[in-house]
Amino acid sequence: MRSSPGRSRLRRLRALWIAALSACVGLLAAAGPAGAVNSVVTANGATWQVHDAAQPGLDTGSLRTVSNSGVQGFGNIIVDVSTDPRMDGQMMRGFGMRFDGLDRFKTTQAVDLGGISITRSLRINRAGNWGRFFDTFTNTTGAPIVVKVSFGGALGYNSGTNQSFVAATSSGDTFITQDDSWTIVRTGANNQRPVGVVTGSPDLGLAGMGNHELDPFTDPLPTTGMAANFYGYVSQFTVEPGKTKSLARFVVIGPTGADATADTQEAVEDLAEDPDFSDLSTAEICSLVNWDLSGLDAVDPDDCDAVKPLDVPPAPSDEAPKTASPYDVVGKTIAELQADMEAGVTTSEEITRAYLDRIRVYDTGQFGFHAYITVAEDAIAQARAADQARREGAKGELLGIPIAIKDLYDTKDMPTTDGTLALEGWQPKRDAYQVELLREAGAVIIGKTNLSQFANSGSYSESGWGQVWNGLYPSKTSFGSSGGSAVAVATSMAAAAMGTQTGVSLYAPSTGASLATFRGTDGMASTRGVMPLTWGQDYAGPIARTVTDLAYLLNATTGTDPEDTLLTGEADERRPEDWTDYLDEDALEGKRIGYIPSSFVSSYADDGTGEAVMSHFADLEAAGAELVEVPSLPSCGPSPGGSRNIEGWARYIELHDDFPFENGNQVLASERNLPYNRGNPNANTPRMTPEQVEAWLEYRRNCKAIVGEYMDQHGIDALVYAGFISDMYSNDSASNQHSSDRGTGVPTSNVGLPTVVVPVGTNPHGYSISMQLVGRAWDDAQILAMGYALEQQAQGQQHTAYAPPLEYDPQLDPSPIEVEVPSDPVTEPLYVEVAAQAKLKGGKAIVRFANKGETRVVGKLALRAKVKGKRRALGSAKIDVGPRKTVQVRIALKPAVRKALRKRKKIAVTAVYDLRSPKTGARIKGTPRAAFGADAELLRRMPG
Repeated sequence: MRSSPGRSRLRRLRALWIAALSACVGLLAAAGPAGAVNSVVTANGATWQVHDAAQPGLDTGSLRTVSNSGVQGFGNIIVDVSTDPRMDGQMMRGFGMRFDGLDRFKTTQAVDLGGISITRSLRINRAGNWGRFFDTFTNTTGAPIVVKVSFGGALGYNSGTNQSFVAATSSGDTFITQDDSWTIVRTGANNQRPVGVVTGSPDLGLAGMGNHELDPFTDPLPTTGMAANFYGYVSQFTVEPGKTKSLARFVVIGPTGADATADTQEAVEDLAEDPDFSDLSTAEICSLVNWDLSGLDAVDPDDCDAVKPLDVPPAPSDEAPKTASPYDVVGKTIAELQADMEAGVTTSEEITRAYLDRIRVYDTGQFGFHAYITVAEDAIAQARAADQARREGAKGELLGIPIAIKDLYDTKDMPTTDGTLALEGWQPKRDAYQVELLREAGAVIIGKTNLSQFANSGSYSESGWGQVWNGLYPSKTSFGSSGGSAVAVATSMAAAAMGTQTGVSLYAPSTGASLATFRGTDGMASTRGVMPLTWGQDYAGPIARTVTDLAYLLNATTGTDPEDTLLTGEADERRPEDWTDYLDEDALEGKRIGYIPSSFVSSYADDGTGEAVMSHFADLEAAGAELVEVPSLPSCGPSPGGSRNIEGWARYIELHDDFPFENGNQVLASERNLPYNRGNPNANTPRMTPEQVEAWLEYRRNCKAIVGEYMDQHGIDALVYAGFISDMYSNDSASNQHSSDRGTGVPTSNVGLPTVVVPVGTNPHGYSISMQLVGRAWDDAQILAMGYALEQQAQGQQHTAYAPPLEYDPQLDPSPIEVEVPSDPVTEPLYVEVAAQAKLKGGKAIVRFANKGETRVVGKLALRAKVKGKRRALGSAKIDVGPRKTVQVRIALKPAVRKALRKRKKIAVTAVYDLRSPKTGARIKGTPRAAFGADAELLRRMPG
């Protein structure tokens, strides 16, 4: 039976169309070599990793990486203002950038730089494969301020097809100039995506191009070599008092393949011609200085005079740069501190108070170095006890000296975390053996320092408590994994610190901080109570300002551990009774020092660092040494099998009856680890067998013998290596190449040989450089002595300008020091769609709800509307939908709504939702406006 036309029309009028709404909370954070950030995947399959406020909390708003591209720390801003504040000319961070779970990252707090209040947001258009960075600059002072901004970072590195080049510009050539509105950069590999940058209108978007890794405002961008990869798009403008100016730039990530450049060019041309500012307010658009407003459809320039000032979030207050201690600790060595205490000039309490105040001022806040995870609550009490002991006649090289401890050494009075929130709050009952010895020597254990989680990275020091910034060069990496320890000393937030090294983790942070360090022969110092990376290769040792200070620390911490004679059994007979007895400025006299020329040559950097280190051979020669060219070291052959990491965890866990995990596999698999460090939850890797343990120790003994024979054959007393053979690079990238080149082949860790690291000066770009002197097994004291002689000759230590002395205020009541924990990165997608035609049936709307994510979604979905001038609740329903499931949600509608639909084709509706994942805690809630009616379907995004 056919329906009549009238009945069909009535059914059409009763058809209810609810807007297509989509929501995404947390795309999978892609794994990578270093870092854990929130990610967005665009239509062409590119994964954009964004440094927001999530762990490790770098909070620059820049792109850590984009998959299959040359992006390595790109989109950060370096800002210089005419008021010359402390962090002038550095990378901006601390925006509190929050991810909405779909495609937007937005400032929750401004960053104040010398009276300029800075905010930034990032919108990633998935369908268009582009991101728009919107940065505002508000003058909060009473005078005009000149602002210079460099937007950019690294888009490749100088090695074969990894080298980037300018593939196209808006002016039709391959040279970027001020009249270019867009550029395209790519590497030489067809499987790499081009990167387009839309800078703004011609002659407004660019003031010039600079080297973003040096000073982009004075160092132009080269066209060849490593530095040609460091693109700095520079703008300059003046902001009047109370006014805001802003910059909007687009980054386009192209496809892969032979036609990638052409496809990317089409996208950047479209954005340059018709930029998408649809989500910006009129006031925001009117504040733009890099776009010609007369050419934009989004705003009439004549309307800009009437707009209200931008409403930007305030910047948090900085700690006052003051101290309650009359004693200045800046740059002081242990020897100097001890001499002043002995002379009655100061006390341990004053010294400790001074360090604590510096931690409060310089380690916390938006520009904090993030060197500490925990600060000892009883530090002052420890110092007072040391002062009392001194009054009672006690003496000691470390008595009353504040020492920082890397947060993988056990401490009985503070948590030990290894940088993972999986161990948040866990506190051992005993000290690590070396910490026990430091306490016996009278040291003040001032706090636990930040590190690369599980000591995994030598390039960066990032953990669940944040990522450490370099103390000398505050936009650069601190290196790892002992970055917090090195930065604490370099910024005078501790007199010295303890770190560890499995590969580079003492020498890399020390070189980056222009400090001295010592890695002894395997077994010279105990690792009992130190969380492992590679059992039998891990070494726990000191970082200090001078070799003399190292000797004081070695006096306290080296020797046989009665509870670990397997590894340290020879130490007591091999170590000197007093390490300071070997500190002789003539220790290099007559010594033959071997060098391997190729070890000073980088495979990709061309900045003269290796040559700069070799120029300091003159210091060795001036101290009486002879330099001898030698061939490469012989191989030790393949190492035996077995998991040294799981063996280390097994031995560590056996020390504790309350450790929260049963084995190393469980520790590594915890969901609270940074995503890139998270192991397989089903892993069941066994610990080593007794035969594998012996084979591993025998392998390392044999390696030492091979190197000893090599040194005998060539008649040398030590080998010299560079610390780095390249510049130091920014803190927001991911690759090893974009931290520094450490590929010297130094055998210290792989063989287990004594090595002293001494700063010797700077490279051509002003970065600290060091030398490593490596000796035969158990030549520890002699190698330390050679380091002392080199130090006296070179006098190469550099000092930070970014943590100056604090003003003494005797009335100051210091506030407690709190280390802020970054938010958890989103690790699983919560992605739902509410996109349905719902027919009125029995007074209900039947809505299709599709959960397209991998985690269960629960919550509530409600509809509201304004009917006859009044806001009315239309109805609601509970949501509980499994992963990748679709359900029909029935929402009962009020009679007034049904009646209104008969009279109107469209009604404005607010969809109120509150949805979350019970598994991950990811949550979205909000009230986006939509519309429904007989002839309308509106596609809208559901924001987080």
